[in-house]
Amino acid sequence: MSPRPFVRNLTFQSNDLGKEVTIMLAWSPNVDGLYEDVFPIVWKVSKFGKSGPYRATATYTAQLAFARAQVESGKVISAATSVNINNNEKTTLTEANDVYHFSPPQAGTSGILQAQNHTGSIQEIAVGFVNKGDFMPTPVLYFSDVGDGSRVTAKFTPVLRAYITSDYEETSILRGQVDTPAIWSQDLTGLAQNTTWNLSRDASSGRYTLTHA
Repeated sequence: MSPRPFVRNLTFQSNDLGKEVTIMLAWSPNVDGLYEDVFPIVWKVSKFGKSGPYRATATYTAQLAFARAQVESGKVISAATSVNINNNEKTTLTEANDVYHFSPPQAGTSGILQAQNHTGSIQEIAVGFVNKGDFMPTPVLYFSDVGDGSRVTAKFTPVLRAYITSDYEETSILRGQVDTPAIWSQDLTGLAQNTTWNLSRDASSGRYTLTHA
């Protein structure tokens, strides 16, 4: 039996921030070919008001999955089919009568997850995570133009970054680096199950910070 996947519940809060602001949460993958044929996906976009208390929550579960992604207007809109997978495992995507199917995962290469495309055509594939009660994964990484007979390889560490920007929407594919520096970065494996982070703004510099409550 593999260990139960860990859960991270994140709460972001502010009080009398002084200015309305939008926070974007996106993953910071350390993968080969980043912004060439593999792209991070925006996870959460939350607005925090100028005065009074505001709060946003996000939950990550370390149960990974491969999905056949459907993309529209630069966003991953849904997964046609998916399979839960763990590090060290591999799966194969096939097609029969317009029905796509991932094979049950088998032992693969240590430390990575792999998906092979055996559908006969180019596919879009995403890596995501599956929260309790969800049938389909929340997408994290998007692999474009995966040719027939080729495979995608992912070594996913859940490093999450927060940015002050209103330029992106949830599930948008990040085709290049975010044009503003991150104000916060955390490897979720190192956090407690439940953490709260206070968003504040320095009135003189205008800089924003997220600090552990």
